[in-house]
Amino acid sequence: MAASVTAALLVIGDEILSGRTKDKNIGYIAEYLTGIGIDLMEVRVVPDIEAEIVAAVNTLRERYTYLFTTGGIGPTHDDITADSIGRAFGVAVDHDPRAVAMLKERYGEGELTDARLRMARVPKGSDLIENPISKAPGFRIGNVITMAGVPSIMQAMLDLVAPTLQTGVRMTVENVDAGSLGEGIYGDGLAAIAAAHPGVSIGSYPSFTATGFRNQIVVRSKDPAAASAAARDVEALVARLTADRVPL
Repeated sequence: MAASVTAALLVIGDEILSGRTKDKNIGYIAEYLTGIGIDLMEVRVVPDIEAEIVAAVNTLRERYTYLFTTGGIGPTHDDITADSIGRAFGVAVDHDPRAVAMLKERYGEGELTDARLRMARVPKGSDLIENPISKAPGFRIGNVITMAGVPSIMQAMLDLVAPTLQTGVRMTVENVDAGSLGEGIYGDGLAAIAAAHPGVSIGSYPSFTATGFRNQIVVRSKDPAAASAAARDVEALVARLTADRVPL
């Protein structure tokens, strides 16, 4: 089986940590990467403090195939992601003529203020990630992919960069409805199935729906045959325990 391609996500911004802004990117990125065969292994949220961003970038880019970042590439003084990533890589950060040209497509004569020009500052040696919505680009240096925090812009950037990424084997996911069976009823049996299928991840997820309490068991593996075998064992367990609970 091909080696796994892994990723981390670094969410940057005081507004996320304070609760003022509710993150809408983590779940989207996780689902997107899973769908193309990249395993999102870690997510961190850091404040707008350069030392914190630099430390996280250097740790995560060494640990995983890719590091994605969101936030901190806007026009204000607290948008310090570009400078922080430049420091992490030990390269200068300056106005990129390509990025300036992109901004000129949006802003007319006299509208391209010094604040807006901040969005054209990128670490030396970066490739730009186009922004079809507001023109201010993201950038990629090494294995670090820096995108906007605004969800619609981030999603557009991710669509553009995705075809350039190395991808691995996609995850096979099978869902087994455990109905109203409580986790305590099938916990031991599920543990035994998990032990019998070491290449498979099995999780139990309770929820409350409009029709009442439900449990769902999710089976995940990059080996479709292994996922199927484990899921059939889970289905058999659920069927047996459900039958045992039905009065004669």
